[in-house]
Amino acid sequence: MIPRSAIETAYCLLHQKLRVFQYSNLPWQRDDIEYVVGNFVADINPDLYAHISRGRFDFLLCHDSFESDMQSAVESLESLLSEH
Repeated sequence: MIPRSAIETAYCLLHQKLRVFQYSNLPWQRDDIEYVVGNFVADINPDLYAHISRGRFDFLLCHDSFESDMQSAVESLESLLSEH
């Protein structure tokens, strides 16, 4: 079972970072967001990460798919929040 607090924390962080990332034209700012999210992934609830990543080991950690991974994660977290 995934604690609601873990879902809420992940949603708040990833939703906010996704919005900034989508509208930023500053390469350093986008790099900083990838760094912050990467550090967050290292500490996220393992069951929650397994759920939102759908088994992808590089989810939210790969530069080439980072933005689409963030969008997918936010959508998955919104779904989880509506279930709890």
